[in-house]
Amino acid sequence: MSKLTEKTEIQEAVAQNDATDLDLPNLEDKSTIWTTTRLELWAFYVFYIGNNGLSGFNFGPSQFQNLLFLAGYDPSQPPFTAPCGADTDCVLPYLGRIRDVNSIVLLTNGMSFALQAFVLLTIGAWADYGRWRPNITIVFTIVAVAVSFAWLGVKDPSKWQAGVALYILGLIAYQCALTFWTAAFPGLARDLPEIKQSFADVVDGKKLLEDHEQMESLERNRISNVSFAVCSAGEIIILAIMVGILKGVKSDESVENNTKAFSILIAFSGGVWLLCALPWFFLEKRRPGLSLPPGMSLLTIGFKQTYVAFRECVRLKQTFLYLIFYFLMGDVLNTTVTVVGTLQNSVVSYSTLQLTLLLIVGIVTQGLGIYLFWLVQKRFQISTKAMLCFNVFWILILTIWGLIGVHTDKFGFKHTSAFIGPLVSSAIITASGNNDNMPFAFLFGLGSLSTIFLYFVDVKKSRIECEEFVAAEARRKAFDDANVP
Repeated sequence: MSKLTEKTEIQEAVAQNDATDLDLPNLEDKSTIWTTTRLELWAFYVFYIGNNGLSGFNFGPSQFQNLLFLAGYDPSQPPFTAPCGADTDCVLPYLGRIRDVNSIVLLTNGMSFALQAFVLLTIGAWADYGRWRPNITIVFTIVAVAVSFAWLGVKDPSKWQAGVALYILGLIAYQCALTFWTAAFPGLARDLPEIKQSFADVVDGKKLLEDHEQMESLERNRISNVSFAVCSAGEIIILAIMVGILKGVKSDESVENNTKAFSILIAFSGGVWLLCALPWFFLEKRRPGLSLPPGMSLLTIGFKQTYVAFRECVRLKQTFLYLIFYFLMGDVLNTTVTVVGTLQNSVVSYSTLQLTLLLIVGIVTQGLGIYLFWLVQKRFQISTKAMLCFNVFWILILTIWGLIGVHTDKFGFKHTSAFIGPLVSSAIITASGNNDNMPFAFLFGLGSLSTIFLYFVDVKKSRIECEEFVAAEARRKAFDDANVP
């Protein structure tokens, strides 16, 4: 699986912590009693091997699209009289109208992310308060694993409606588990022995604050890059085992075997995820978060945080610019990955073996790329923002490559919280006469727009703004309705 989507989430955590860390007058307040051990850190890495997206982000969506294709019909013939073919359009009735199956996938994907946005708006703040976050990670992981095994009961095209439910629930559980796991990342970096020693040197006047911040920033990047590398290595092993499973069930001998193989691979991925998650469940230190503001409850704090964020956007201009960029670019990236996935499924005729081999190739190259990026960043001390800009450039290249495929079959993926993009892309496919490459025009425009916001982000100014905001929140003034700037 491509880690572009997940890497963006961790880059957000890196960038946010670059902008919210140390405040000289309160250095002692930043010290913690917790120390990150190598065993805890490796449990964090191993969890990511399981939460690799193979079940909820790769084979789950592919099986969903496969079931739609097998249940659909050729629109050039009377409804349900001619099956879909490799060279024909394929449609099904869905939500009140006849839609292309790829449009159905994107529309369902958008619905999933809209529901995910509501869930995270409601409980996302729990990662910041008390000791709830590890428990939420566990719950979403268990739900995701359960959904993975539930796919074993959905192996017939007639059950494609059940596939809709599993597709939506699987994506939500996967993304939420990933989000709350990622939330542990800044604390792990901050509590590393070498970072704590560096911080102590700042307090003792032996080290400049700026040097400590640079060291901590690089350490956060190192942890994120190592987690991606470890996940990639583990995922290659998992996929290699899957190739053996596919040979054993003779997936390439019939459509029925291939469809059954999809569900088997999804269930196997869920089992591996649970196995890899157990060490993190037991070894993660329950680092305490903030105490709830007066008058707030766990059910209202998320909405209150959203209100405060919009109210404080004038004081947090740089952060607000970054969040606009992150929302738009995250939408572009998630939708691009989904559109590419639907096109790829069609190109290989939903072959589980071909998709597995393609994943192996993609993960090997991504692992090499991540390691190379880290070496370059470490060697030349490149900032997080500069590395993010470099990644954004290639995301835009992906959309351009897909856009080329609108008018040609030789290029553009023809041979190989994020709810706005999928919904709009689904509508574009329908309005363009089922041209599955047309959404790339919208994605390129939206991606270019988001890049403008990133360009204007000033990390140094953002750090000052966030320090002032964090200090105000610590005094509870940020949550005081009377404190309107």
